[in-house]
Amino acid sequence: MAVKFAGTMNAINRGLDATKPTKGADMVEDWEAALADSDVSGAKGILRDLGSLRKQLEKETPDADRVHALLHRLGTATTKIAEKADSSQEKLKALGQALTEAGEDTPDEEEDIEAAASPKRARKKA
Repeated sequence: MAVKFAGTMNAINRGLDATKPTKGADMVEDWEAALADSDVSGAKGILRDLGSLRKQLEKETPDADRVHALLHRLGTATTKIAEKADSSQEKLKALGQALTEAGEDTPDEEEDIEAAASPKRARKKA
């Protein structure tokens, strides 16, 4: 997962607006695959929001407000799940904080249950 942390943090540090949506969608797919087998409390909610984010990034014109809301929600959830992680707690906390700051809180944001039910990338087996 170290590569995923580095790639995602680099994109955030460069500015997410400078990251092409298709590259962002690829990063989201990598995270979906990494979390697919996780049984940590909160992982399913993160997967659901990752699916929604991926769908937005795959659109010809992503909805910027929706993307910012999803980033904020993902950041909050990632920060919470970091406390339960066996390893990489500090990296997860840093990622969560960066995502929260990159996003925008939208309390009435709807969840995309359809996207959560069908992660694009298949689970990777070791």
